[in-house]
Amino acid sequence: MEYNIITLPVSLFFIFLGCLQLLYAIILKKRYPKEHNFNNSIIVVVLWIATGALYPFFYSEYSENLEWFQTLSTIFICGVTPFILFLILSYQYLFVSRGKPELKERRTLEAFIKEFKQIKGEIKVHSSHNIFTDIYRKSWHLLPAGIIILLYIFAVYIWAGIWGGDQIWGITGENFGRFLVLTVGMSGVLLFAGLDYLRLSYIFDDRSLYHLLPDVVSNLLAKSLKENEIYEFAKSTALCLAFVPIFLFPIGIFAASVLIAAIGDAAASLFGLKFGKRNFPKKSGKTIVGYIAGFLASFGVSFLALWIFESNLETVKIIILSFGGAFMFLIIDIWSPKIDDNILNPICCAIAIGVLYYLL
Repeated sequence: MEYNIITLPVSLFFIFLGCLQLLYAIILKKRYPKEHNFNNSIIVVVLWIATGALYPFFYSEYSENLEWFQTLSTIFICGVTPFILFLILSYQYLFVSRGKPELKERRTLEAFIKEFKQIKGEIKVHSSHNIFTDIYRKSWHLLPAGIIILLYIFAVYIWAGIWGGDQIWGITGENFGRFLVLTVGMSGVLLFAGLDYLRLSYIFDDRSLYHLLPDVVSNLLAKSLKENEIYEFAKSTALCLAFVPIFLFPIGIFAASVLIAAIGDAAASLFGLKFGKRNFPKKSGKTIVGYIAGFLASFGVSFLALWIFESNLETVKIIILSFGGAFMFLIIDIWSPKIDDNILNPICCAIAIGVLYYLL
C-alpha cells in the first residue's frame, strides 16, 4: 500500500486532538483526582494518536481512483465536520446565548450535576434505575457498531455487487466500504468529541465555552452518563476509537469484535440486572447470569459475523473462533479491570479471534 500525502491532514488532526485530550486529562486529574480516571484518558490519548498514524494504511490496494476517494474523505473529515461544529457554535452564540449572561451563569458543572441527579431521581421513581440507564447507554454503544457494519454491507453487496459501482468508479467494493466506514466513522467521532470538549471546558473557569453546548446534547448526556463519568470523556468516543486499530483485521473479525463490544456487553449487563441473583465475586455487582448471557450473546454474534463475512471458513473453525472471542469477553467481564471495558472488549476480542484465525 502506497502512502498518499493527501491523508496527512487527517493524521495530524487526530494526533493534535490526542494532545488536546492529554491537556484536558492533566487538568481534570489535578482538579478532580478522585473522580477522574487518568489511566483511561491516557489510553484514549494513545488511541487518538494511533488513529492518526494508521489512517493512511487501511486500504487493501492503491490506485489513482482510490486517491480521489481519499481526497474526498480528507475534505469531509478535516473540512466539512469542523465546519458543522462551527455552525453549531455560531448558532448557539448568535441565537441562544448572545445577550443572555444569565445563561452562562446557569450552565456550570454544579448545575449539570443538579440536573443529572434530578433525572436519575425521576428514573428511580418511575422504573428500575439501572435497567433504564443501561438500555439507554447500550443503545448508544450499538449505534456506531450497527452503522459501520451496515455501511460495509451496502458497499460490498449493494454498491459493488448489485449496482456495479466498482466497475464505474474503479475501486473494489471492499475499498469503497472502507472509505465509507472511515469517512463517516471518523467524522462522527470528531463531531461528538468536539461537543464533549465543549462540555468539559468547564475546567477553564472564566474561559469556559460550556454554555455553547446545545441543550439537547446536555440532556442526552445527563440521561446516559454515570455519576463518575461526569468528569470523563464520553464512553462512545473511546469505543469508536477502539474500533480503529482492529479495522486492520479481516472484516469478519472486525465485525465480530465490535458486535461483542456492543451486544455481548449489553446482554451481560441487562440480563444480570434483571435476572441475576448470585453475585460473583460476592462484593461485585456482576452476576453469574450476566456472565452466561454475555458469553452466549458474544458467541452468537461472533458466529453470525464470521459466517456472513468469512464464508470461506469451515464451520468448525468459525465455532472455535467464536468461542475464542466469547471466552476473551468473559475473562474481561470477570476480571473487571479499572480500564474501561469499552476499550478492552473490542481490542482484546479482536486479538483473540485474530490469533486463532491465523494459527488454525
